[in-house]
Amino acid sequence: MNGYYLSQENVKDFISHLMKKKTVYAPHAKADHSFVFEEVVDADNVILDYVRTLNSIKKYFMPSREVMLRYNLDDNSYSIEDVEPVKGIFLGVHSYDMQAVLRLDHSFSHGNPEKNYLTRRLDNIFIGTSFTPDNFHFSSSVNIQPHKTEGFDLFMHKTDRGYVLEEVTKTGSDLMKGFDQLTKFHGEYPNSEHFKSHLYAPQEKLSKVFEESYDNPVWHEIAQKCVGCGTCNLACPTCYCFDVEDHVDLSLQSGSRERRLDSCMLRGFTEVAGGEVFRDRLADRIRHRVYRKFKYISDSAGEPWCVGCGRCTIYCTAGISIVDIVNRLVSDYDKKQIVQDSDMIAAWD
Repeated sequence: MNGYYLSQENVKDFISHLMKKKTVYAPHAKADHSFVFEEVVDADNVILDYVRTLNSIKKYFMPSREVMLRYNLDDNSYSIEDVEPVKGIFLGVHSYDMQAVLRLDHSFSHGNPEKNYLTRRLDNIFIGTSFTPDNFHFSSSVNIQPHKTEGFDLFMHKTDRGYVLEEVTKTGSDLMKGFDQLTKFHGEYPNSEHFKSHLYAPQEKLSKVFEESYDNPVWHEIAQKCVGCGTCNLACPTCYCFDVEDHVDLSLQSGSRERRLDSCMLRGFTEVAGGEVFRDRLADRIRHRVYRKFKYISDSAGEPWCVGCGRCTIYCTAGISIVDIVNRLVSDYDKKQIVQDSDMIAAWD
């Protein structure tokens, strides 16, 4: 595919060009140091050079709360709520958030396909932008580099004076038609950034590590700090668990069935009729959450379900780091292997 140089002075014109094609969603500043994806009304308000957004673009395809159907108890009728494709251009998406969407695609298309999510995903265009890792990003440890173009139609590689715009798909190429403020780019695309935070094992090893870590004392140690608020789940771009509730109005004649995001870190998540709670202990809930990211789904999908965005660590009210947890498990596993190897050598002697 072709590549072009987009100067910083022409970025706003490029955004205006995109706005003529479809509704554009892009990062906007929120307060002093926070960013959120919002619909673009004014190109001047778009911030492409940002650290991370408070929430990922998951919110457009899986709302935190939505009405699934409405019903009438008088005549025992119901109507399913209409769901429409978003049909937007998502501008300035970081590679880890794009990878999170691809993982959600996998989760909602396997088994029983989830119609509402898959409908909203139809006919969207994604334009990525590279990022400079901070102290919390560790996406490179899960094979997601800042310049990874998978899933994107266009990708904007940040340079000192603007962006190198890479056309990844034909959709991206067609999107550029009519915008003439570009110069042809010749050379290698940027492809690396320095990370400060790392997981010290690849997924192949992590699968073995987690096989040996179910009873690791780290779960109880972390539980002494954790307050079980569920913030980590709600901030995570790949968490998708939800609850379904019925709401009957005061007249007892009609109501609605709603779906809302839920959290496996909350005690009531596994509570069933009769008051039984299958993961009553906080340590068990912490272990389950981390296993969901690096073991349970990963064993079948072949890649971690954590994308290394760092949100769960930054927004944790107790200052708990998932990187520290995983690296502790790796360290304990390595120590255990050394002891086992020593015992084996001693037995041979």
